[in-house]
Amino acid sequence: MTRPIPMAAAPRLSLGTDIAAVRTRIETMERLLERSFVVPGINRPVGLDAILGLMPVAGDLIATAMGVWIVWEARNLGLSKWQLARMAANVGFDTVIGAVPVIGDAADFFFRSNTRNLRIIRKHLDKHHPAGATLQG
Repeated sequence: MTRPIPMAAAPRLSLGTDIAAVRTRIETMERLLERSFVVPGINRPVGLDAILGLMPVAGDLIATAMGVWIVWEARNLGLSKWQLARMAANVGFDTVIGAVPVIGDAADFFFRSNTRNLRIIRKHLDKHHPAGATLQG
């Protein structure tokens, strides 16, 4: 049995364009894709990215589209072309590796492109928009 994210931990999502609202949406998407559930026995968090990867072709395409959405949000935040290229490369690598049967499913446990992309976004926001920074617990 997997443990879902407690409702108290799920932030309220806003459709606003302010930095805090965008940051919350991106962090929520990353949590959904990479850390939604904990695998019993090994206590390893997994998300929709790994689960969708089990479904050939369509699952990988859906997970890629969700990862590309994070890159699109980053573009709207004003990240540099270099940062966006790194983020796109993370999503691309995850997609290519994920397309390989069995190996791709295992790779989803170890290469978390959306978590890497969130780290790039947080670094940018903390530097350029310190008022929107949140404390990490």
